[in-house]
Amino acid sequence: MAQFQFQPRWKEELVCSHPAGTFVLDMPMGLVSVILPSEKSWPHHSPAWAKSLWPQLHAELATWCASNKIPLHVEDNVRVW
Repeated sequence: MAQFQFQPRWKEELVCSHPAGTFVLDMPMGLVSVILPSEKSWPHHSPAWAKSLWPQLHAELATWCASNKIPLHVEDNVRVW
């Protein structure tokens, strides 16, 4: 069962909501894509409540991106807001 909800918003952001909280990922609009920190770097950039949720987030975000035809990039040094 999906727990994350994704909502694009102005200024190249993707709001990621979960019952435990919310954070924002970069979603550049020049060439629309979503950028997610790698699993290795996730604990250093994620909110404390989400540190163990990377596998679930990645799976649900990959499904959302595919259904919206938006590339998903996983990178090491990406900020989470």
